[in-house]
Amino acid sequence: MGPKLVDYLLYEKEENGIVWIKFNQPEVFNALVGSSEENGTVAKVGEYMRAADDDPDIRIIVLTGVGRGFCSGVNLKRKDGEDITGKNFVGNRTARDSAEGIRENFFHGFTDLHRDISLIRKPTIAMINGPAVGSGMDMSLHCDIRVGCENTRFVGYQQAGQIVENGGSYYLPKMVGLGRALEFAYTGHLDAQRAYEWGILNHLVESDKLEETTRALCDRMLGIPPLVQWTSKRIMRTANDTTLENTMVLTSNVAPILGMSDDATEARRAFVEKRKPVFKGQ
Repeated sequence: MGPKLVDYLLYEKEENGIVWIKFNQPEVFNALVGSSEENGTVAKVGEYMRAADDDPDIRIIVLTGVGRGFCSGVNLKRKDGEDITGKNFVGNRTARDSAEGIRENFFHGFTDLHRDISLIRKPTIAMINGPAVGSGMDMSLHCDIRVGCENTRFVGYQQAGQIVENGGSYYLPKMVGLGRALEFAYTGHLDAQRAYEWGILNHLVESDKLEETTRALCDRMLGIPPLVQWTSKRIMRTANDTTLENTMVLTSNVAPILGMSDDATEARRAFVEKRKPVFKGQ
């Protein structure tokens, strides 16, 4: 069963095993709808990704935006006047208008829902076609791979008085080193070239080659047994927070299971027979 669809977030499943999840508010550079509500954009991204993860016909999940923006985060000029924290610019107090309310909004809303992306079993790609701001940046950093173009920008909420969220605070130092991560925290902006040099972007291409490059990457990924991808992802993410000894235990336990799988047998047969393998994730 697929997700319950909303018009501001597209779910485009293709027969080749790729699903494209697209932010679809191009008139506001794909700003979030709501904040942490059940039907808000962040919650729906988690729902869409979980549905794709559970769909046996889907191999790869691509997150991107319609138009010129990837995702511009919370709309700081929403018509109701409410800002990122839940406070109201027009003078009305909201249910979240307190330090504890703000904490709950982030921890049980943004933080919990962003975690969904990092827990997805299947490969995830952020195809960053434009600015990735605040939560947009955070969601892209939770993905496994990032492909960008000259229009890609990473922007934090620092200028609005907010700290970078968990993608920035947790993953960014691991990706680029503490000094560079703190530089971003102190400045709040990173252009495409520097993001590529720092290793945040796996690929940096011209905008008219962005989808072509992403599809070519997907094609290469489809040639690898899904069980290998799923277990590699979980082991490497776990290894970020553990020791070499624990990682060696994980890999030695997984290796014989993978080697005896149906997909491994199919991969070997396809190689010998010089044909394209047909994997079943078993």
